[in-house]
Amino acid sequence: MQALMTPQQAADHLALSPRTLEAWRIKGGGPRYVRLTAKAVRYAPADLAAWADARTVANTSQAVTSAVQQ
Repeated sequence: MQALMTPQQAADHLALSPRTLEAWRIKGGGPRYVRLTAKAVRYAPADLAAWADARTVANTSQAVTSAVQQ
């Protein structure tokens, strides 16, 4: 098992802000995460990669279709 990433590390890895990840944890739609305690959240690198891979598209037509489905 790879070391878990903090929200800041995960955000840096995805080139996003930690606040974006926080919003996705509340609203849904973001990568899977691990809640270690009431305040400690971590991300597995494999979950970040799977989430990004699921959003990979070949052209703009796919991007529009994918966005509508989510």
